[in-house]
Amino acid sequence: MLKGFVGWFNRDIYKYIPEENQQEIYGVAQSFSDQFNYIGPKYYRILNYHAAHDIGHALTDLNMVGCTSFAVSNSLSKDSTLLIARNFDFYMGDAFAEDKLIIFMNPDKGYKFASYSWAGLTGVVSGMNEKGITVTLNASKSDIPYSAKEPISILAREILQYAATIAEANTIAKRSKTFVSESLLIGSAQDNKAVIIEKSPQKMDVYTSGTDYLVCANHYQGEAFIRDSVNISNIKDTDSKYRFDRMNELMQQSYPMDVEKAAAILRNKNGLKNQFIGYGNSKSLNQLIAHHGILFKPAAHKFWISTPPYQLGTFICYDLNEVFSHSQTFSSIESLAIQQDPFVNSNDYKKYEAFKIIKQQISKFVMLDIPFVLSTKAEKDFIANNPESYVTYLSLGNYFEKNKNYKKAKAYYLESLQHEVSSENEKNAISAKLKESQTN
Repeated sequence: MLKGFVGWFNRDIYKYIPEENQQEIYGVAQSFSDQFNYIGPKYYRILNYHAAHDIGHALTDLNMVGCTSFAVSNSLSKDSTLLIARNFDFYMGDAFAEDKLIIFMNPDKGYKFASYSWAGLTGVVSGMNEKGITVTLNASKSDIPYSAKEPISILAREILQYAATIAEANTIAKRSKTFVSESLLIGSAQDNKAVIIEKSPQKMDVYTSGTDYLVCANHYQGEAFIRDSVNISNIKDTDSKYRFDRMNELMQQSYPMDVEKAAAILRNKNGLKNQFIGYGNSKSLNQLIAHHGILFKPAAHKFWISTPPYQLGTFICYDLNEVFSHSQTFSSIESLAIQQDPFVNSNDYKKYEAFKIIKQQISKFVMLDIPFVLSTKAEKDFIANNPESYVTYLSLGNYFEKNKNYKKAKAYYLESLQHEVSSENEKNAISAKLKESQTN
């Protein structure tokens, strides 16, 4: 069903991807496996993969794309130069994030750049070019589109390849036709500042905070969008504004900002006022689902990329000047690495990973009818592994509802609502499940 939908939805996508990118995608596609040819020929599969980010957030309001980012400069930055940090919370299962790929690109035309994503993506979700332009993507709430246009990652790639200033990035974004709403946080070494290009299929705005800091979540802040009903409901009903406020709260405690403090913010797992809201809550900056975290110092042409798991592993540093001055070999700068989060070696982390395994088994049972039996001991262990998370009790409610044990389902749905639920939309969904369990 999904294959049929994507094939129809993306039927004209090639018209919106520049020919040079299509040639690159074709070349990359030749190395892909024949194992999945039943889905479609390799080139068309990879072409469609480039719209995965867009389709993921067009089809669902789930936290596949709940990213948060910030920028500081001048008085709020320890060395007064621009510093940008972001979490890329694009989750498509653990296997998707196992093998990350950093690409250093020396194109035939335009500027050299670095991009951090996954194999097969010639577009950009996080990257920096040799001129000190950085691009990161943050999805916003969209009206449901009816056909694909230019994938947002291809637009981000165009900006990295052809822009040296914010003004040039703005010009490129203006002429692009995209099919979902997206915020592109653009940093510039030349301008020593960052802006957010807020773009929808209908219009575009460039938001600047007017201060030495800028925060970007998944709602719009510019004049062109601030009064839109879709944006207003996004602020009210999702976790975006909560993460936005939490980011501001942590930044206020961290000035003057450096890369170590920035990494600590990206790794923070608590809610507002440092309240512990359970592991994996999408109100947290660190939802323990991130594909990667990344830090940029555009003036120094340096950037730090996280290593697994999530954004908890060591952040390794690369210098673009050094990379592009070597034609054969280069390496990361070990002396500038940011050490892994101690949480990785904690008992709580082991418990969370055990919790996640059971949670996924419950989800497969509920959604896909894949057989799974939860013993009484496993039920108790599941709760003990993440007792403060509403997701724990919601998952158990779903499990017992599927098994038609409505009494236990009701009890767990009620318990779920006693904890910090991620959004109004989620509260309403749980309340609907509770009501349904009460009528059975």
